[in-house]
Amino acid sequence: MTPIRLNKMISHNTRHSRREADKLIADGLVSVDGEIVTDLATKVTYENKIKIKDRTLYKKSKYSVIVYHKQKGELVSKKDDRGRKTIYDTLPSKFSHFMSVGRLDFTSEGLLLLSDAADIVSALMHGDLERVYYVKIKGPVTKAMENAMQEGLYLEDASRGGHEQSRVRSMEFAPFVEYRIIKNRPSYSTIKVTINEGKNRELRRFFGYFDADVVGLKRVSYGKIDLDMLKPGKHRFLTNTEYDALRDYLEYSKKEKAKLDRKSSTKI
Repeated sequence: MTPIRLNKMISHNTRHSRREADKLIADGLVSVDGEIVTDLATKVTYENKIKIKDRTLYKKSKYSVIVYHKQKGELVSKKDDRGRKTIYDTLPSKFSHFMSVGRLDFTSEGLLLLSDAADIVSALMHGDLERVYYVKIKGPVTKAMENAMQEGLYLEDASRGGHEQSRVRSMEFAPFVEYRIIKNRPSYSTIKVTINEGKNRELRRFFGYFDADVVGLKRVSYGKIDLDMLKPGKHRFLTNTEYDALRDYLEYSKKEKAKLDRKSSTKI
């Protein structure tokens, strides 16, 4: 079991944010295995007995997932040092401890999943569920773009379309699961694309390589969860059917991971 920072353990299993957890630790209100801990760098596992104000911390066994329709001009971040609006400024305060499944950048919009369970967030973020987007680009859809969508692409320099402060340079793009050209014009074109990865500004970098700036990006589904008629800035909990589909996927992923682990141990 890999140790993690104490503040992270607290934020993942309580309603406290990491900042609030840091204050609890600094104020001497947290103990680990009977000893008061004030070192913010302390790492723990679920095998440690952790108490906050004499209340024992237990691993979260239940979880919630919400769908949020992210608006353009919102950051997927708790706070912004430049004072820009974040999704948590729009969401009710009761969701302040929810973590986002990946990100949509400042100018993108659409379906964003958030959960109060770190394990669920990690499983979804690193899984291969299909994500569907509507992408509007400057210029026409070229044959070279279509070939790359069908066959995949490796770029030594994938900086165009990335954030100016991003350290990501090279990037490999898997073939798109599916794409459909909705409008193909010399000025602007619109494409519906389905991918099953979630790399840093993946679509902006992909089309940026072909000198086609992405001027509109909207995610409309994630696995079997659809945005449907949810209005911008609004949220909803998953339906029972969506929760069932999510549990099935998580169980399937767990079994597949166990198979891979067994294969790896056999080779060793």
